[in-house]
Amino acid sequence: MSIATKGTERRHPAERLPPGASLADARKAAAGCRACDLWRRATQTVFGSGASHARLVLVGEQPGDQEDLAGKPFVGPAGRVLEEALAEAGIDPSSVYVTNAVKHFKWVPRGKRRLHAKPRISEVQACQPWLMVELSRVRPTVVVCLGTTAARAVMGRPITLSKYRGQALQSEAAPVVFVTAHPSAILRAPDSESRTRGRNQLVADLKLAAARAR
Repeated sequence: MSIATKGTERRHPAERLPPGASLADARKAAAGCRACDLWRRATQTVFGSGASHARLVLVGEQPGDQEDLAGKPFVGPAGRVLEEALAEAGIDPSSVYVTNAVKHFKWVPRGKRRLHAKPRISEVQACQPWLMVELSRVRPTVVVCLGTTAARAVMGRPITLSKYRGQALQSEAAPVVFVTAHPSAILRAPDSESRTRGRNQLVADLKLAAARAR
């Protein structure tokens, strides 16, 4: 993927990595990425973390406020929901690799708070080369997309949860891809019954993915 700058074409920084570049090399290079404008308001690039040769990779949408400050994915409220769901599904959180489709926090101000703003398709596309580098280095058996933004980044086309949830999809990025809800969607559910149902569905999806990854 190439991006245009002032009428001239230049290669995406992920494409300038040498063939033998490691995941650590990619993380270092991504720290200075300017492929879109989200870096201007973000604290830092939030690259993926976890087991470098995990059989199971989880991909979310983008870092949130706490992730932006910490420089690590899924360390905020949604991360706690995900960690609990992984444990309930019988998956050791340290055995997986977690990342996001977009590496910078996109936000809007609400008083003193910074609230999540959904990334544009162009911003997802600008970050997609980094995600592909991560998947090419980790080489997972199964990728779980947490939400439709992640699914679009991995699959390269629009994916709806209602149609594809529970299906084993195929992609150039990974042998098997599953789509489930993002943990933040569970937190936004209007009542405890809805949240419980969402958690149970997430756990069931993670169990299905873990079974295929073994």
